[in-house]
Amino acid sequence: MKTLNSFVSALLIAAIVYYAYYSLMPANYTKASAESNRFSSERALLHVKEMAKQPHFTGSENHKIVQEYILKELKSLGLEPEIQQGYTAGDWGNLSLATNIIASIKGNGNGKALMLLSHYDSSPHSALGASDAASGVATILEGVRAFLASKKKPENDIVILFSDAEELGLNGAQLFVSNHPLAKSIGLVLNFEARGSGGPSYMLLETNGGNAQLIKAFADAKPKYPVANSLMYSIYKMLPNDTDLTVFREDGNINGFNFAFIDDHFDYHTVQDSAERLNMNTLEHQGTYFMSLMPYFANANLASLSSEEDYVYFNFPVWGMGYYPFSYIMPMLIAAVLFFVLLMYMGIKQKKLNPKDILKGFFTFLSALIISGFIGFYFYKILLYFYPHYKDILHGFTYNGHWYIAAVSFLCLAIVYKLYAPFKKISPANLMVAPLFLWLLLCAAVAFYLKGAAFFVIPVIAGLISLYVLINQEKPSTLLMLFLGLPALIMFSPYVGMFPVGLGLKMMVASTLFTVLIFGLMLPVFGFYKGKGAYSTLFLLISIALFVKAHWQSGFTSDRAKPTSLVYFQDEDAGNAFMATYNKVTDTWIEQNMGSTLEKPEGMAVFDSKYNSGFSFVAKTENKKIASPKVQVELDTIIGENRILEICITPERNVNRLVIHSKNKVLALKANQVVLDTSYLNNRGEKLLTHYISKNAFTNLEVTLPKNEMPEFVVFESSYDLIANPKFNIVERPENAIPMPFVLNDAITVKKTIRID
Repeated sequence: MKTLNSFVSALLIAAIVYYAYYSLMPANYTKASAESNRFSSERALLHVKEMAKQPHFTGSENHKIVQEYILKELKSLGLEPEIQQGYTAGDWGNLSLATNIIASIKGNGNGKALMLLSHYDSSPHSALGASDAASGVATILEGVRAFLASKKKPENDIVILFSDAEELGLNGAQLFVSNHPLAKSIGLVLNFEARGSGGPSYMLLETNGGNAQLIKAFADAKPKYPVANSLMYSIYKMLPNDTDLTVFREDGNINGFNFAFIDDHFDYHTVQDSAERLNMNTLEHQGTYFMSLMPYFANANLASLSSEEDYVYFNFPVWGMGYYPFSYIMPMLIAAVLFFVLLMYMGIKQKKLNPKDILKGFFTFLSALIISGFIGFYFYKILLYFYPHYKDILHGFTYNGHWYIAAVSFLCLAIVYKLYAPFKKISPANLMVAPLFLWLLLCAAVAFYLKGAAFFVIPVIAGLISLYVLINQEKPSTLLMLFLGLPALIMFSPYVGMFPVGLGLKMMVASTLFTVLIFGLMLPVFGFYKGKGAYSTLFLLISIALFVKAHWQSGFTSDRAKPTSLVYFQDEDAGNAFMATYNKVTDTWIEQNMGSTLEKPEGMAVFDSKYNSGFSFVAKTENKKIASPKVQVELDTIIGENRILEICITPERNVNRLVIHSKNKVLALKANQVVLDTSYLNNRGEKLLTHYISKNAFTNLEVTLPKNEMPEFVVFESSYDLIANPKFNIVERPENAIPMPFVLNDAITVKKTIRID
């Protein structure tokens, strides 16, 4: 069979792309009736439901309830859990009283121990934390239960750590690594996390050295659905996002693997992060990692996993994990470039390649990249213009985000097909030269600057083989061309969705560029299509339909709720009070509680916020005379060139958080006996410290300043009880609204300045 009808081949390509996405994770999940030695997602979900009934951030009443539930479940497994408690401040200047839960399974040997890690606190103040990270705790509880049911004793000790205050600055992990005697025995960590409520779980490793031995071991463990590549880890290392595992790597020089899912990002850190919205197949995916890797590493030599060598690695359906040393990068690139040069020589010599037609191909492909890149780059800004309420979704991934990704991708395909439609007499071989040349440039760039992406050269080599076939055959087999296009379709198609899902719709440019680049490698198939103009029209109509679908879901409902915010702000220094909101677009609920006379805030502080968000609007309101904290100066002395102060700040009401700003040059700081890192103090900006308060505790500061400094500290004390506080008459949120995540919300805040002469 020499050729296939273009429509049939298009359907095959669509099926391959679909497979590339949906082969990444299980298509179903294990029921509660499964054998006792198997991981059951339904059994794991029961744990999630218990832990995610209410927000359970560090210091809250529900936090203690979740803690007791976990202790009970560990004891039911025959383990003897212990509690580790203490103050830490992490690297972010966030002080908290962390309470870790630790349990151990004794092994036969005396080598390094395997740690199973997840955190059990939710994000303040309204997040239910079902996915982040009750799902991780549940994966470990159910996985350990299944392992113990197998009656197999591990060679290595197994340490279970359910850390606390991860959301506040990885504080529980730091407490364990710095102070617990078991920390020195850990050889490897398996950390289970989440940043959404669905999608495949990605493996991201952490190591101070090379990754070679870790990748070999991961592949040897044979997880059923490995989703991992060295590009993701290279990007992960560039981003400011850390996990508890980062503390183990940085402070303990301990290697480990993260397993985290990031889809349905809109549920992240919200009250919608519930057990009902957690994707069961995603939970099953976490279980498949656990049931492959935990038994493997429980019996492996964990002292042999360090390496000086790095590997390029990637996953491929059925095959599993592919990997090769960094030392192969340049030889593979050089071989690909030489192959390309040889093909150019052969093609021109055999008169199968024509410089004029090649130039037209370059103009067309570059035009497609530029137009699509322009659309992707400006897409989110244009979207916010037409749908300004999206600005209140701070992480930038809307509820209908998947529809936008599909719509923009089809729009790019429509544009590309339209651009290539006039070329009816130019052979696909001539058109193929431009994308291959640009792909080789991209491969050269990553070989020097982003080595984790060096596996890009593999689909390019398959593309070069396609060009070789095109030069030597007038009408090559479509099946052969499809086969040679498989690496591009399977390896790159998931990236079209991955970047905007994980990083927000502002990264749509990655989707548009990958769409065009994949098209370029598929020209040995698409180039033979006769009705490119008809395909362009078809894809344009599909794109329009998808945009209409996205528009239809652009509003807010009880399932797609609007993030809203409200804060009462009392300024003790000025003697006035405001209601404030972070919302860029207000609604009836906000105006009912703030009034219709809204002003832009001027000079108001920006509190700890994941996205550096400040108040958008304020409105003057009645001063409710909320009690401000009691401040006592316990010590004020000068020693040499330094002035040393000891200040105790005590709540006069039930509070949750204390933020202290200071423009003074602070040489040293100790808070509740915790010494803050000097590098943090030197790079802190105005914020001196945030204390996430448990048990309504005081904050004791020991501050060292240059003796000529005039000490001034601005204190912002907050409680998360605005909605329920009887001093206020807050209208109940409508069903289509939720508390806005990532900011101080539903809070009563009192500002007070401490000046010491």
